[in-house]
Amino acid sequence: MFKLGGRLLVPDSAYDDCDLHAQTAERDEILTDLWEFEDKPAGLQEAGAKVLPWAFEEGTGAFLYWLARPGQHPDEWTVLYNEGRGPLWEHHDMGCLAFLLAALTGTVKTEYFGHLYEVLKPTEHRFATADHTLGTTGQ
Repeated sequence: MFKLGGRLLVPDSAYDDCDLHAQTAERDEILTDLWEFEDKPAGLQEAGAKVLPWAFEEGTGAFLYWLARPGQHPDEWTVLYNEGRGPLWEHHDMGCLAFLLAALTGTVKTEYFGHLYEVLKPTEHRFATADHTLGTTGQ
């Protein structure tokens, strides 16, 4: 996923695309409009449940979200993946770090990330800062 141009979101990034706060506001607006005519995923049917984006896949519209349920500590939030250009959501009953490790090692059971190991067969993973990949000028 991230070798293909995924981005992790961070608070107060110099780049709007990578800024957790900017993306949260944008995704809230987009999803509010979407759910006027499309059903919310099962995990969001609970009153007070919400999603917070923490990563996205460039060029696909796909986002990874924390599923935050009422009364849960952030350490208990689980992962929801949305394909972006379609109605399909996939829930992973683990936190984002456990999910990233499972996705990067090919141990996560998923309809969306299997291609990483079936087609690409990666031998290494690299992470780079936004400054390195996007340049040193923000926004």
